[in-house]
Amino acid sequence: MSFSTYRYLLMTVDPVHIGTGGMRLGRVDNSIVREPGTRLPKIPGTSLSGAVRSYAAYRYGKRDCAGQGAKKDGKEGHCGGAGCPICYTFGSVAGDRAFSGAISIGDARLLLFPVYSMAGPVWVGTAEILREAGFKLDGTAGNGSSALTTMNWSKPLNLGWLMIEKPGRAAIEPPERIKNKPEWNAVAHRIVIVSDKLFTQIVNSNLEVRTSVSIDPNTGAAEEGALFTYEAIPRAALLWMDVVIDDYQGKFKPITRQYDSSKGDDQGQELGASWNTVADVIGAGLDLAEHLGIGGMGTRGFGRIRNVDKWQAYPAKEAIKSDAVREAAK
Repeated sequence: MSFSTYRYLLMTVDPVHIGTGGMRLGRVDNSIVREPGTRLPKIPGTSLSGAVRSYAAYRYGKRDCAGQGAKKDGKEGHCGGAGCPICYTFGSVAGDRAFSGAISIGDARLLLFPVYSMAGPVWVGTAEILREAGFKLDGTAGNGSSALTTMNWSKPLNLGWLMIEKPGRAAIEPPERIKNKPEWNAVAHRIVIVSDKLFTQIVNSNLEVRTSVSIDPNTGAAEEGALFTYEAIPRAALLWMDVVIDDYQGKFKPITRQYDSSKGDDQGQELGASWNTVADVIGAGLDLAEHLGIGGMGTRGFGRIRNVDKWQAYPAKEAIKSDAVREAAK
């Protein structure tokens, strides 16, 4: 029995809208979820977990185990099989029996945010967030500079509407797993590092904002009073999240065929994706998120995210077992 933490780097392929629910007074009618302390947008772990479970269920041919499960004998429930990649990974409720899943998906937080500048598109972040995500930062600020950059830029620089003094130079070393990824190489030499205070202002001033209107089905024209606006995290933003794998059951056994609970074995057709580790199930779900998306406004071209890569943020930790637990496990 052990647990470990994997860190995922994600990139938005389309604008992503995870709404707060309902209409609110403010800059836009439909706002997106934000961190309470920093007011930075995020993708909640609950939104990710639900979408990833649903998409993984499609990949593995276990659609009945998505969401709250299909009806069985008049009751909602999952198959709950130890050989089911969905129930084992995300947990299950089958009749009167419930099991917790083997993973915990955290919120996806902003790492680098795309902003237009006179130097072209740049990706803005902070030293604290980069270091927390596992990146190494080395930089020297010049006289009066309020930012650092990996670009060869020696003049004042605008970040949207905000003009900053001539930035100093910075060098960023990413985790080994993403050094050669095209998504990272595309932004590595166009990064600007600012303070936490400026980062919040820059992000919230450069979110994508769109306007939509409802159509009157009788006239085919815009319905009066139905105009509304909504915001989203723009495409090409980089986010990071942690996934904790806690195989508390200690019964993980990779199965290459669909689980048939009536027979208690792995008979059935081939699975739609490999299942060698619990992390494979997360990857299978994220693969479809790049095509089917998450969050709202999906019919308006919103929601697709790409799993760039993952790496082990913390090594596996063996759980301490008491003598009683050891005896019970025999």
